[in-house]
Amino acid sequence: MTFAKYQFQNYCFWPSNPKKIVEFIGGSYLASKPDITYRRFIESLINKNYAVHAFKYTPQFDHQQLAIRAWKDFKNCRLSLAKRIGASIPSIRIGHSLGCKLHLISPDGGRNCEKFISISFNNFSANKSIPLLKQISQKLEFNSEFSPSPERTLRIIEKTYNQKNNFLIKFNTDELDQTDKLLSILKVRKEDNSKGIILKGTHTTIASAGFRENLLGDWADDDFKRKTIKKISSLIDESD
Repeated sequence: MTFAKYQFQNYCFWPSNPKKIVEFIGGSYLASKPDITYRRFIESLINKNYAVHAFKYTPQFDHQQLAIRAWKDFKNCRLSLAKRIGASIPSIRIGHSLGCKLHLISPDGGRNCEKFISISFNNFSANKSIPLLKQISQKLEFNSEFSPSPERTLRIIEKTYNQKNNFLIKFNTDELDQTDKLLSILKVRKEDNSKGIILKGTHTTIASAGFRENLLGDWADDDFKRKTIKKISSLIDESD
């Protein structure tokens, strides 16, 4: 039996006796309703007896502010779960797309978790991420860029990110993925234990609500997505 509630900007899903917590941040617009857009992935984690805290946010230019808010809210959710089950349990951080960046620039530098799993890391500039932004900003004469910028983000990761155990997942037909660049930054750090894997799929393969299956029955299910999501949830255990 899984208890679910929304608190501290997180959708919290708690099995009766979870083994660990997954602190999940999704990508940009997908994260405005993670309980729906990532439903199949969340269910796969619950089925493996993980408590899942899925952070809800709307896109903004100040990514550092978002990262701080997520970090604080995850902490409050951990305390709430500990009170409910009478014990503190370890956490794993997982990010998809922009969610990876938010975890990587968290105030604690990744210290307070067992490991971090990156799925389709994305660190593009605002002009590349938001259609027509470059033309609009030029016409209105204002400078628009994410904070921190893509270049500064990589410097922050190299200098302040302390988590050594990182597992990076990229998809073979993902044009938005920058996992290779992230892995190269992580590997230059002392005693780094980061590793990666390439799977078949696109940038949004991890995002699946199973709507077709629910509406039309099992015959209409996206079998490829379902199997890929199941494989990713299994890799979380295998990446130790």
